[in-house]
Parts: sequence; structure tokens; C-alpha cells
Amino acid sequence: MVYTVIDYKLDAGVATITLNRPDVLNSMNGQMRAEILDAVRTAGAEARVLVLTGAGRGFCSGQDLGGATDVAHIDLEGTLKDEYEPMLRAIFDCPIPTISAVNGAAAGAGANLALAADVVIAAESAYFMQAFSMIGLIPDAGGTYFMPRNMGLAKAMGAALFADKISARQASDWGLIWEAVPDAEFDAVIAARAGRLANGPTAAYRKIKQVLRASFENDLDGQLAMEARVQGEAGRTRDFAEGVLAFNEKRKPKFEGR
Repeated sequence: MVYTVIDYKLDAGVATITLNRPDVLNSMNGQMRAEILDAVRTAGAEARVLVLTGAGRGFCSGQDLGGATDVAHIDLEGTLKDEYEPMLRAIFDCPIPTISAVNGAAAGAGANLALAADVVIAAESAYFMQAFSMIGLIPDAGGTYFMPRNMGLAKAMGAALFADKISARQASDWGLIWEAVPDAEFDAVIAARAGRLANGPTAAYRKIKQVLRASFENDLDGQLAMEARVQGEAGRTRDFAEGVLAFNEKRKPKFEGR
């Protein structure tokens, strides 16, 4: 696919998808969703970590509603099922670690696009906003799934009902995201975090995602059994052998992701 509204690059195992409609704060149209889907799948096949970010002063302002006047003919259900769901599933199920580097405003579906990644790191000037109730809608694009799991029902309910801006620092303090960092340090932090994951045991990372997500459905016995089974699998990988050898030889391990 030729990308026209995103940029995609691969460098040292790090794939970076940059939403590139800065004149409209990277609001999503159908073309952008299709390009994100294609780029995420490409990254999953050729990279060791994926970074999703935005061009300009915003991360993503959500669904592009510019020029929408005849709302009776907007098929929200169809758009969510046909365009948003495949894109979000691709990010959520990506076989490599995913990072949302939230460089600015993340509103509506844009906020929830960010939350679909494994780790969300935001610049301190960024904010998150569940703007849906302001136009008579409910949070979508996975928002009703990610928010209560990340920061609890009380905070999720307030965010959805009031549609207040949640600063990056608040989001970090509430557990909605991993961390908020000073704007001047943002690029360096993203590069360091992505580089660390790209050089890490990616097979183990896949298993970490698997077992942590399963914990919401399992009871303790079921989770302990799953831990034992998956840890057994991890213990048979080359990366585990390399990790132990490197530890004993007092050097940095060279992980292959196998």
C-alpha cells in the first residue's frame, strides 16, 4: 500500500507509524484507518517493536467529522465494525510490543487508539479526552474496554460523562497510561524505550502480553496453571539460555526473539 496520510519507517528493528494530517490534528478518515491497519501488519512481520505517534502538535483528534451535515446517513455502527475494529485488533494483537507516543492532544477515538497499544507514553503537554458525550455519543474505538481496566470504573465513568480533559500527568497518576515525561525529554525517552524493547526477548514479550491479559478472565488456580505452562515454554527458548549465559558471564545478552 502507498501511504498518503501516515508515514512509516523501520530503523534498527523499530517501526514507527506517524499519523500525518497535522492540519486537522491527525483526525482519522477511512484512508488513515486503512493505512494504519496495513502498516501495523507490516510492522508485526518485520520489526521488533512498533511506535505509533502523530505529526505536528496533536496525536489524534479522533474521527474526522469535517463537513458532516447529514448525520442521518452516517453509519457509525458499520464504520466501527468494518474500519475501526480491524485496526484496533491489529494493534492489540500485534506480535511485537507496541508503544503509543502521545505527543499532543488525544481526543475521542484518538485517545482510544492510543490506549490500544501495550504501553502509552505521553508528553506532559498532551492530554486525553473522551469527547463523545459532547456530541451525544458513547465512547467507542475500545474506550469502554480500555478505560475501566486501566484506571477503574469510577475514573472511567467520570471521563466518559464529563468529557473533561485529562492531562498526561493525571493519566499517569490514575494508571490510564504508563508515564508522562517532560516535553523536552519526550523524543529521547521514546527512542530509549523503543530501543530497549527492540533489543529485548520479543518471544517473552509476546508471552507477557498473553498471560497478563488472561488474568482478567482466570481465577487464581487457572492463572497459576497458565503461568506454569507458559513459563515452561519460555524456558525452552534460545533467549532464556542466552539470558542465563549472559548473566553468568556478566555481559549484556544478545536476544534473538526465539
